[in-house]
Amino acid sequence: MSDGQAEVEKLGGSSSEDSGSQRAEIFERPAGWRGVYYHPITQVSMLGFVCFMCPGMFNAVTGLGGGGQVSTTDSSNSNAAVYATLAFFGFFAGSVNNVLGPRRTLMLGTWGYSLYIASFLAVNIHPGAGNFVVAAGAILGACAAFLWTAQGSLMMSYPTEAQKGMFISIFWAIFNLGGVVGSAVAFGNNFKSTIGFLILTLIGVFLPLLMADPDKMIRTDGTRVNEVRHPSWKTEFFSLFIALKTDPWIILLFPMFIASNYFYTWQFNDYNGGLFTIRARGLNNFMYWTSQIFGSIFIGYFILDQKKVRRRVRAFCGWILVFFMIFVVHVWAYFYQKTYTRPEETARGAYKIDIYDSNYAAHVWLMIFYGFLDSMWQTYAYWLMGAMSNDPAKLAVFAGFYKSLQSAGAASVWAADGASAPYMNIFLSTWCLTVAGMIFAAPMVYVRVTDHTEIEDEVL
Repeated sequence: MSDGQAEVEKLGGSSSEDSGSQRAEIFERPAGWRGVYYHPITQVSMLGFVCFMCPGMFNAVTGLGGGGQVSTTDSSNSNAAVYATLAFFGFFAGSVNNVLGPRRTLMLGTWGYSLYIASFLAVNIHPGAGNFVVAAGAILGACAAFLWTAQGSLMMSYPTEAQKGMFISIFWAIFNLGGVVGSAVAFGNNFKSTIGFLILTLIGVFLPLLMADPDKMIRTDGTRVNEVRHPSWKTEFFSLFIALKTDPWIILLFPMFIASNYFYTWQFNDYNGGLFTIRARGLNNFMYWTSQIFGSIFIGYFILDQKKVRRRVRAFCGWILVFFMIFVVHVWAYFYQKTYTRPEETARGAYKIDIYDSNYAAHVWLMIFYGFLDSMWQTYAYWLMGAMSNDPAKLAVFAGFYKSLQSAGAASVWAADGASAPYMNIFLSTWCLTVAGMIFAAPMVYVRVTDHTEIEDEVL
């Protein structure tokens, strides 16, 4: 038995109903250290560490309240700038990825995170440099669009169809360790922590140089990852419209994409930020990001990659599970939200829940369940896109749509929160949007998710 065949048997990649590349040419996978280096799990793990170093540190600094260096106003304006530019550039980021290639696009995207964190240090030295933080946020939004598009393209194209849930879980677990680490150091010296975050992001800038060229990657079932195209800019921008024309079912996922970052505002600002002491917020963040790791592994590996069940059945099981979790979490949260308002919680001397209070345990469990829901939502969204194609070029376009609409939703709700909209209004809009996202996705799941991806779905 060849190494490629053994790997298939080991990881379950030889399932007839899950192999969408039965008619594709089979290649022998490299052996020895090259086999380890060029193994898809190795490369996806390296991709996870790139995002651990960059977006993970961004999450950590955000959890520290701008590293403790930036005013609330500057921090809010910077966040709005991040998501506004990310929404704009995300729509075209797939085209950039397919022209430059995923590794160059990934490296281009990492630089913005170093600049963003460095802006907090600049404010510490020059307290009046708040506008620099906002400008750095705008630049970061453009860079983040490129990073996340390249990330989505690689993460969804490297695994076989039977392994996509597992690969998404591996990436999500490593990436969210950044939030876990950030929360763990939230009790330390903020200035020194921010310097450490800057060093880590600079390491993340150079990690893509160590990653393998996607054109040389062979999946565990012996099929080669489709060669990344490098067409002209005109041709690639035209492919945006071709993607929508040839695969219009992606439009039904757009409400789900919009909701995928929308719920962060209520969770972090209006619940965690509104009800708890700073010490409790740090522990809440730690529990939230930790639960994300387990939530992604649960739905990705044990539900969406369940080898004994057809892929269409798994798609519906995932949909039902996420839809059920939406109501469990939001019904629970509603009973808390109706007990407080923004004016009450922002008033001087307002009571804040601390980790030693008797009612803290129940409240932190809600944050844990929110972490589960978030990771399950993101994993399922990526898995659905991965079920539509295995081609990096097409998946890059889908990932660009995802990050663009995701950021547009986030920018709108951050603006509403910055305008002091009532907590209950933001909470109800979050609940309604998540429900709508799943309802709109249901017809796409029914029609578009098949037991294996057809050859004609592979390319634009």
